[in-house]
Amino acid sequence: MRFERPFLKNWFYYAARGAVGIFLRAWERFETHGNHHVPSTGACIIASNHVSYIDPPAIAFSLSHRVVHFMARDTLLSTRIGRWFMNGIQCVPIDRTRGDVGAMRKALNVLKEGKVLGLFPEGTRSPDGQLQPAKGGIGFLISKAHIPVVPAYVDGSFAAFPKGAKRVKRGKVRVFYGPPITPEEIDALGVGREGYEKIGQLVMSRIAILRP
Repeated sequence: MRFERPFLKNWFYYAARGAVGIFLRAWERFETHGNHHVPSTGACIIASNHVSYIDPPAIAFSLSHRVVHFMARDTLLSTRIGRWFMNGIQCVPIDRTRGDVGAMRKALNVLKEGKVLGLFPEGTRSPDGQLQPAKGGIGFLISKAHIPVVPAYVDGSFAAFPKGAKRVKRGKVRVFYGPPITPEEIDALGVGREGYEKIGQLVMSRIAILRP
């Protein structure tokens, strides 16, 4: 297994990733396809569909060569244990009830440091497993970041653990990655509200292509 340096700084992330990986391999017959599309070095964004709590750990486990800093709703850090765990795996908290400028700034700082930011353009888990439109702030963030965006599709997680479920069913979870969307493609869509909406639509269309 390859580890992103410095290992000691990321040890908690890798420990959590390994524990989740054992479960995914044993219970969900986990598979990864196309993770070579995620650059080995340098900043990038991974944009994925979101239907289950399984999605973030599935993406994390699918990438042994990078640490993924997920944007996560701030309510997950509302308890002492939640803060300890979410800070340990280096999440970027965001308040979904308003335009969280501070979270956007933190996300951009993560990328300026050459790291990987994981986000779910739909903003929350899909209630029916189908793709939802991207939230407005996603296009803005991607435009400002000006880095490659790697689309990802997590398949099987909705059947295993959909929104509202009480237990995780056995199944098959797979993560598919596609070629990066280049900064040039993003720039061509323009800026402003219309441009940011187009960027969100482009990202969701590239995610949809990966759906098996």
